Amino acid sequence: MEYHVPVLLKESVDGLNINPDGIYVDVTFGGGGHSKEILSRLSAKGKLFAFDQDEDAVNNKLNDERFVLIEENFRYIKRFLRFHGIKKVDGILADLGVSSHQFDVPERGFSTRFDSELDMRMTQRNDLTAGKIINEYAEADLRRVLKEYGEVDNAHGIMVAISKARNIEPITNTAQLKTVLDRFLPPNKINKIMAQIYQALRIEVNQEIQVLKEFLEQTPELLNAGGRLSVISYHSLEDRLVKRYMRDGMFEGEPEKDVFGNIDVPFKKSGGLIIPTESEIKINNRARSAKLRIAEKI
Repeated sequence: MEYHVPVLLKESVDGLNINPDGIYVDVTFGGGGHSKEILSRLSAKGKLFAFDQDEDAVNNKLNDERFVLIEENFRYIKRFLRFHGIKKVDGILADLGVSSHQFDVPERGFSTRFDSELDMRMTQRNDLTAGKIINEYAEADLRRVLKEYGEVDNAHGIMVAISKARNIEPITNTAQLKTVLDRFLPPNKINKIMAQIYQALRIEVNQEIQVLKEFLEQTPELLNAGGRLSVISYHSLEDRLVKRYMRDGMFEGEPEKDVFGNIDVPFKKSGGLIIPTESEIKINNRARSAKLRIAEKI
């Protein structure tokens, strides 16, 4: 089984407008699909740095003198590029979300398809698991996670059901959780609701929203003028942050205007929103929710 089928492969790399002699960063290495495509467009002088905190991804490391894999979370992009003597780059690519491999390995706990332990860690170095959130979070915090990150309709009712059940015995796996939430899971909506709950837990476990914000805030300083930022997101929480930051250079509020009414922003949009074709979705169903946005450093 292929480790990960890269989504919007050509479109996202095309968006980088690659200079063959340039320096590029793939902050979500995974199976190496996007990295291989970037390397195929670089000359012998070009350089590619990739980030991935998942220990499994290290096995996909590319044997290429132009390539460096940094085994860290991309929230530390500036720190580790500096460690390698890099202050400026010509393009950064991010394919957010969970890799096919992470979904397909039952013991990782990312998929509702398997009866597995509630884990969902992107790296085993993380102490927080989905099981700890379910069993140990205060009721108010559990409700917040479900509501904010899963956009779950009946977050309060689900929180109450979990709270009552965990007081009797710990909820440790998918089957138990489904049993506890049975009355909230009508047969025609079970997959949708469980996917929302799992998304919420996964985002909290891996601090995905905070990580994305920290990453985006470092990109203006790292990119050369004319450098490109190419980001693929998979749910509305991520996409809103990416869209807003590319447009305004901030996540909320309004950018300040000068006396002439001009706003000082780090990026300009490069093209419009790009989504997968029907043919790509047929080949790779996980591409169905992908959204690609590209911006250029001013």
